[in-house]
This record gives sequence, structure tokens and C-alpha cells, in this order.
Amino acid sequence: MALTPVDDAKTAILNGVRPTQAENVGLAEASGRILARNLKANRDQPPFAASAMDGYAVIGADVDKVPARLKVIGVAPAGQAFKGRVKAGQTVRIFTGAPLPAGSDTVVIQENCQAHGAEVDVLEAAKTGQFVRAKGLDFKKGEALLKAGQHLGARELGLAAAMNHATVPVRRRPRVALMPTGDELVTPGTKPRADQIVSSNNYALAALVRRFGGEPVDLGIVPDDKRALARAIKKAADCDVLVTLGGASVGDHDLVQDALKAAGLKLTFYKIAMRPGKPLMFGKLGRMRVLGLPGNPVSSIVCARLFLKPLLDAYLGLDPADPPLSATLKGSLPENDQRQDYLRATLATGPDGSLVADPFGRQDSSMLRRLTESDCLVIRPPFAPAAKAGAAVKLIKLDF
Repeated sequence: MALTPVDDAKTAILNGVRPTQAENVGLAEASGRILARNLKANRDQPPFAASAMDGYAVIGADVDKVPARLKVIGVAPAGQAFKGRVKAGQTVRIFTGAPLPAGSDTVVIQENCQAHGAEVDVLEAAKTGQFVRAKGLDFKKGEALLKAGQHLGARELGLAAAMNHATVPVRRRPRVALMPTGDELVTPGTKPRADQIVSSNNYALAALVRRFGGEPVDLGIVPDDKRALARAIKKAADCDVLVTLGGASVGDHDLVQDALKAAGLKLTFYKIAMRPGKPLMFGKLGRMRVLGLPGNPVSSIVCARLFLKPLLDAYLGLDPADPPLSATLKGSLPENDQRQDYLRATLATGPDGSLVADPFGRQDSSMLRRLTESDCLVIRPPFAPAAKAGAAVKLIKLDF
């Protein structure tokens, strides 16, 4: 079977994906979610002309020449509007955030005034409109301030609250079932036999799914048994994506692909022209998309970054395009073969401010520590010629 090119694999995985439906969630639960529809302001902000400082609300014409003595006719704390009207020669003691009393148009800060019982002397002239926040200064009712596809962080949620929204419409998190397979796997913290290894993929992939906006569903370690595999696949039926980890090859003990086909999988491709991650499988099982990732931890994480992230972006209504960055090489690289390489590398800033990538000399896909020490993946296209130090390369940052 011919190896599927990386770009063709991405196209096949994303083909026909529709965003998940919208759901309303409270602001306290909306952090990190993706807005499903434009959000309009329910009110003006501020909803009234408000004082920007502590001081005195006055008529601007009364204080264009100083000193000026005014009669204090009331007080306006924040949240308690003065009910009367300011006339010539009058003022209201006002505090930051309080509505500007009717008739007044200016605030004189308290530092520029001297109180004398029921009167106050204004000692410095003020321009009309000074220290007044106009109604709707920040935004007006009906303005669409948050757009569909925005990531809701602290600033966006603060704005939504100020717009008087108690809930926001967000995309449902895509549910991603994670199915690590193999008799050789044991959970962390246990004592493996000499012929066993500690399962790490499901923990790394669960963190990636959360980082990419999805909801991980860990099916637990599934042994190399057809019936156990069938039961696990059935448990994933209500998920959007099933990610299998290991066992997707066609050896005597690699049973995952057969189990999936028995459940109704329509295989799109198997094996991809990249390194690490050649034994990648993709197909559809009903409405669920199935990604069969290699069991090798480095390969599975790299493949998840390259293929699972854009898939989840598409489900969340985001642009799945993932354009690489540009950099130069610190050292030289040999020519490449027919598989697209993703080389683990550190990243630094050169004297001119440009990015400089330094791939590790040994790229063995079993070296998970080296992936942790990396800042990026340098992309080497198929049949790329040898490259010298200073040559231009493309890369993907490891931001998870």
C-alpha cells in the first residue's frame, strides 16, 4: 500500500467536518470555550453619564472663572442617583461611577475644591465635560462586541458580563475517546513486569485534547483481545472522535484494525509518508471519526499535534489551517528520503531577531524526554536536499 502524503491525510481527515452544536453555559463555566454566535450588548456602557472622579458635579459655565463659590444641594454616591436638578450656582457632591445629576455637565475633582459647610469654593477652572463618562462611551446596546469563533478568556468573559449576559452560546466540546491498547501496558504507579511498559500516551493525549478544546474520554487500557476491543469501541459510540493508541499495524498481535472493521469502520487510509508516525490510520465509524495513532509515545503526540488539533479546530468552528513558521538552521542537515520529517528541535532568537532552530542530532522516536526538551518541530519535506547552517526551514511550535 502506498504511503499517504501528509497534506492528503489532513484533507481526508477534515473533509466534511461540521462544527458541533451550540450550547448555553453560565459565565462561570465558559472560560476557555469557543463562542458559537456573535454576542450583542444588552445595554449601553456606561448606561448613564457618569462621574469619572470623586468631586463635585457642576454646570461648566459656573466654573470657567475661579474662584467660584457654589451651594451644595445634595450627594450622589455610586448606585444612588441624585433625584433633583442642578441649577446655576449649585453643585452636588459626587463619587466615581455615580450618575451625573440632571442639569450638570462637568465634574470638578475634590482636590481643586475647598468645602465650607453647605458651600464649596472651586479653586481651579474646569472645562465643560471634564471627568464625565458619556452614556455609551464604552459600547452601545445592540453592538456585536464578541464574534463567533472567539476564545473566551478573562477579558472576553468580563466584557460579556458587562454586556449583561449571564450565559453565552458556545460550541459543545468535541468528545474524544482515547483507547490505549496492548498487553504490554500498565498504569503509572504500578510495578511492571520485565516485559511490560508504563502507559503514557493516554495521559499525554488527554492533556492535548483538553488543550485543543475537546473533552477526553479515557476508555482505559484495552488488552490484545478481540472481545475486549469490541466492548471498548462500543463504549466510544457517542463520541465525535475515537483515538486508538497502538495496535493499528497488521502484525499477528495488532488486532485494532480488524476490530474496528468488524464494528463497521470504513478505512480511508493506513500508513502515512511522515516520520515519526508512519503507521497512522484514519477512517469513519458511523458519524465518528477514527484516528489510529502509533503506540510510540513520541509518534502519537506528534501525530496528535498535526492531525487531531486541526480536526478539533474544525469541530469548534475554528480555521483548521495550521501555517508553519519560518526559521533558519543553526547546523546542517542531510538530504531527506520519501517521508516528511518532523524533527524535534530547540528554538532561539538570532542577533537580528529571527528564529533559529537547532534540531537534535538523534531523532529516535522512542526518546520522549527529547520531545519534552524541544520547542518546535522542524519540517523536512520529502526528498529535501541537504541543508547547510543558515538555510531557511519551516517549523511548528510545540505550545502545549
